[in-house]
Amino acid sequence: MPNKKNMIVRLNELEETAKTIISKYANNRLFVLNGEMGAGKTTFAKYFCNLLGAEEEVTSPTFAIANIYTSSEYGEINHFDFYRLEHLQEAIDIGLDDYLYSGNYCLMEWADIIIDLIPKPYVKIDILHVDNIDERDLFVSLVEE
Repeated sequence: MPNKKNMIVRLNELEETAKTIISKYANNRLFVLNGEMGAGKTTFAKYFCNLLGAEEEVTSPTFAIANIYTSSEYGEINHFDFYRLEHLQEAIDIGLDDYLYSGNYCLMEWADIIIDLIPKPYVKIDILHVDNIDERDLFVSLVEE
């Protein structure tokens, strides 16, 4: 069972939160970002990738499904958005396994359709709206089994 850590984060604190998560889970390369539309998954991913030194502008991969960024320190950073996928085979067809087992960072939004393909351990980050429009609840857990 994953060990969850809950944080209430203001939107202007997402960058610092991403830094904390990168540090705490330094040995992990697979990150699943969950949340409703507009919860802040892509915004969080932008901060995360920028902190890792992404040389390109970090944008939403909704239409491309995958954006690959380069970092002089970490190599490739893979950012996926599986929202538009209707079948698991579509993820397999883009070579998802190669990305997942590459040892490179992989950030995955809307990953429910491919969750059984993700090797454990991976870090799961649930981003939820709260009453205050400028705040989010983040639940961070390491999924090991």
